[in-house]
Amino acid sequence: QVQQRESGGGLVQAGGSLRLSCAASGRTVNSYGTGWFRQAPGKEREFVAAIRWRYTNTYYADSVKGRFIISRDNANNTVYLQMNSLKSQDTAVYYCAASRGVALTTNPNDYNYWGQGTQVTVSS
Repeated sequence: QVQQRESGGGLVQAGGSLRLSCAASGRTVNSYGTGWFRQAPGKEREFVAAIRWRYTNTYYADSVKGRFIISRDNANNTVYLQMNSLKSQDTAVYYCAASRGVALTTNPNDYNYWGQGTQVTVSS
């Protein structure tokens, strides 16, 4: 059974950093594409970043480009989201998701497995 669990969320001041982790089980992280999404209260779930399966191609939402970095540690079967220069607008529940597709995708409907999410709160 494919599962993933997010961790690393918390409360941070604006300008600070956090690193989120997505630990996968039932699959290897380089056999599925992995995406990070976020959802703020009253808003739709939005794409944040993705990394392609097997390769290191990455893609970012414009709102986080230059501040967030997605990476994969095959040895630990974990995908990370390093978040720097955090803003209050980044406050949301962050989810990681796995896609069986071979292409990078920003569409949440293309992702097959989702974690439970981790809360990130940025105070201004």
